[in-house]
Amino acid sequence: MGKAHIKRIAAPKSWPIQRKTTKWVTKSTAGSHKLENSMPLGVILKEILNYATTTKEVKYILNQKKVSVNGKVMKNHKFPVGIMDVLTADKENYRIMLDKKGKLVTVSINATESKINPKKVINKTSIKGKRVQVNFSDGTNIISKENYQTGDTVVFSDNKPKEHLKFEKGALIYILAGKKVGQIGAIKEIIQKKGLQLTRIIFTQGKESSETLKKYTFVIGKNKPIVTLANE
Repeated sequence: MGKAHIKRIAAPKSWPIQRKTTKWVTKSTAGSHKLENSMPLGVILKEILNYATTTKEVKYILNQKKVSVNGKVMKNHKFPVGIMDVLTADKENYRIMLDKKGKLVTVSINATESKINPKKVINKTSIKGKRVQVNFSDGTNIISKENYQTGDTVVFSDNKPKEHLKFEKGALIYILAGKKVGQIGAIKEIIQKKGLQLTRIIFTQGKESSETLKKYTFVIGKNKPIVTLANE
């Protein structure tokens, strides 16, 4: 029980689930996203979108091959679906986002936007043959000669990189943690730190300026967001 499930009361605060209904809730399998930045597919279908009432019903739905994540059919109800992922169920499309309370939510999107899959560059690795592997926040990676830098966003469509959004002054960012979680702003200044100190940024929202860590940001556009944000 303990390996396949976690206690509801101990589930990540980002999960918008009822805490006192039953004792246990499905735990995600290890994979692409961190636990706090994702939810198991079955939990989303059952407790967020209300497509099912039991895990047995969830498994039946998945076996019909009508549910996909980022265009790939999914049958594992424990698969972690995380921030920016697109879930398609019964021809309806949803993107996983954060609201202004730091809760993971499903945002309804149209078919055109469902083809867009932004990914944040978290690091680059040199591999055999003097090639460079670019690693993304969703656990995926590609071999590329493009000048992608840590913090940049690469927008994929049909599993191919289509657009490069640089982490630079003026870029539009989505905040992943802190007091401004779930909101957007424009980078005003990047404060590089030496040694082990983390890079910070100053970003603006209208006339207001705030500060946060670079790792809490996700570039989502130049002049306007390329994805639909959660409504409050």
